[in-house]
Amino acid sequence: MENYKPVIYKPGYNYTEIYSGVPSFMGIPAARSKEELKGQDFAFIGIPWEGGCTIGGHSSCVISPKTIRSVSIRYTGYLPDYDIDSLENMTAVDYGDCATVNGDYEFSFKAMAQKYAEALDAGCIPMVMGGDHSISYPLISEMAKRHPQKVGVIHLDAHLDNYPAYGDDLYARCSPFKRLYDNPDIDAGKIVHIGIRGPRNHKEEYRQARINNANVILSREIHDTGWKAAIEKAIALAKDGTDIFYVTVCSDVLDASMTPDSPMDGCGISTYELCYMLNACGRAGAGSMDFVEIYPHPYGNQQSAHAACWAMLYFMNGVAALHDNKLE
Repeated sequence: MENYKPVIYKPGYNYTEIYSGVPSFMGIPAARSKEELKGQDFAFIGIPWEGGCTIGGHSSCVISPKTIRSVSIRYTGYLPDYDIDSLENMTAVDYGDCATVNGDYEFSFKAMAQKYAEALDAGCIPMVMGGDHSISYPLISEMAKRHPQKVGVIHLDAHLDNYPAYGDDLYARCSPFKRLYDNPDIDAGKIVHIGIRGPRNHKEEYRQARINNANVILSREIHDTGWKAAIEKAIALAKDGTDIFYVTVCSDVLDASMTPDSPMDGCGISTYELCYMLNACGRAGAGSMDFVEIYPHPYGNQQSAHAACWAMLYFMNGVAALHDNKLE
């Protein structure tokens, strides 16, 4: 009767399905093993993770994957904008959540990297739902192992997230890009921070970007030159001399009016601009994306989770346009 014991009696058991009744992303098939990833184009992965919290206490970002999946069942892969269905000629599976122990970077980052590596090695384009922004460090680092110094990064955010450390915490959500700058497999000159603005940045972060030769495209520039010129510039920088590029999105790249379940950072871009910029990244051959740091409210309409769904679906549609040779 051993199998009937509650899992609490199984030392070392990793909880991979914490929340019951949660659909897969858009109701697509669930992949239960890495063997089931083979032959698939997209693999959705949830990372219900929070490391060191920089806003005083814990947040609700650990339930973001659950919330994004829950609202995703309203959507299809079709966009009339381009008359393309992402899943007409491509396939997708939901590879579930990474095992995490919140606050335990060593265990959790290793688990994230392993699950992400399984998707990469199967030939999938990983679509990751965070979690706080610290997850981008182990994921991008894992991609870089396969392309030493030949991975570009487009980082859409209000903040540079390259602070040397948060107190004694080297891996907090405000520091993943400093850790990436220091990674010998990554050329910081191929990292593009785009959408940066506002008084929640620190002067030291801007200095770190300069001394590490990272590229910064301010939110002001997006509004002054237009989203299309801004993302074309970012893509050109990220693709210059690289094999592949990764796209990471923090919800607060969006204006506060667009994401009430996220930090209240004004002067940002709209969902319109974000979705079309991500579609352009997909069309340019991006190899993966993540969307991080929404903070679901139990009584809200989950507007930020819906924005995350739209963002991922526009990115996927761009990948499908490239796959189907339907580039405009």
